[in-house]
Amino acid sequence: MEINVAGFESVHRIQQARFPAREIAWQPIHTVYVPANLLTSTTVADWGAEAAGLLDLVTREEFAELFGGDVYDRVAGTLAREPVQDLRVDFEDGYTGADEDADMVRAAEAVAAMPALPRRWGLRVKSFADGDPARSLRTLHGFLSTIIERRGGLPEGFVITFPKVLMESYLGMFARSLAELERDLGLPPLSFEMQVEAPQTVLFLQRSPDLVAGLRGRLKAAHFGVFDYTAACGLPPHEQRLDHPACDHARHVMQTVLLPEGIELSDGSLAAAPASASKEDVVALWRRHAETVRHSLAHGFYQGWDMHPSHLVSRYAVVYAFHLATYAQYRARVDAWRAKRQEGGVLDEPATVKTLVAALRRADFALGVDNPSAGNL
Repeated sequence: MEINVAGFESVHRIQQARFPAREIAWQPIHTVYVPANLLTSTTVADWGAEAAGLLDLVTREEFAELFGGDVYDRVAGTLAREPVQDLRVDFEDGYTGADEDADMVRAAEAVAAMPALPRRWGLRVKSFADGDPARSLRTLHGFLSTIIERRGGLPEGFVITFPKVLMESYLGMFARSLAELERDLGLPPLSFEMQVEAPQTVLFLQRSPDLVAGLRGRLKAAHFGVFDYTAACGLPPHEQRLDHPACDHARHVMQTVLLPEGIELSDGSLAAAPASASKEDVVALWRRHAETVRHSLAHGFYQGWDMHPSHLVSRYAVVYAFHLATYAQYRARVDAWRAKRQEGGVLDEPATVKTLVAALRRADFALGVDNPSAGNL
């Protein structure tokens, strides 16, 4: 029998380029959004100090009961060492300044004056859907040029958030604007993250198989916007929550369309703060925030937004407890599979073992392990 495989090699090359084998790399477990008019050079330290003060409201035993694991010391250490992993200066929904040009300069100077920037940092510009793309691009250009002038270059970790992408064409327009910005400021290639905040966006994601490829590597992440999305779906205010089934649908579309092409995914936020500084109100906020973080993790979204210093405590506590709860079991199953023996009555398929290895590497990064131990298959 003569087997005809004409054209296979070219198709296979396209497959490998478009759907590369996913290597688990460090990804922030959260993004902190701070309105540009409220940002100062001490914002990150201030958030860490406020979160640490809230941590003192409970005992270690109460903390372990609340979050389901012995993670008190880990959380306390993180708040002292690196309270914010990813900072976004917000010129969109959270921004209420009267003079965006002046606030842009002042916020950029605040960022430039920070003793140490978070591992990722950047800004969220206004949406092109607002009808004034020049405003967004003027803020982006001024913000970057001010930081470059103050710091003598662009520090590592910079990223741009592009919100409310109601039209697919806006992505190409924004990418071309970034190319012009690079030439003007002498910058290396800039990347950005889009926000999925409307049913229109979910629809064109499903209908545009070449969307990521068409952006030529500029799109690096997609973040879900819960409140705009649920409002656009017509949900009543009390149902505008991260764990609503409508949000699950949008996130699953993001996973099926964007994740296979190497795009990082992030969940949204809980728009709530403690009703007061009392222990009762702080713990109530932690409980609700913990529910949403656990929901995100269960659905394969390992990053989310934090909007208040209190969220740092529950974010880190839930993420650490989540990874530690299964780490030893996953490690044993991987070791057993490699040794070609059964572990605990589980017959793992190769695809499951790859998932176990990925989970261990993700846990190592989240827990701050310097040399991830899971290795590759």
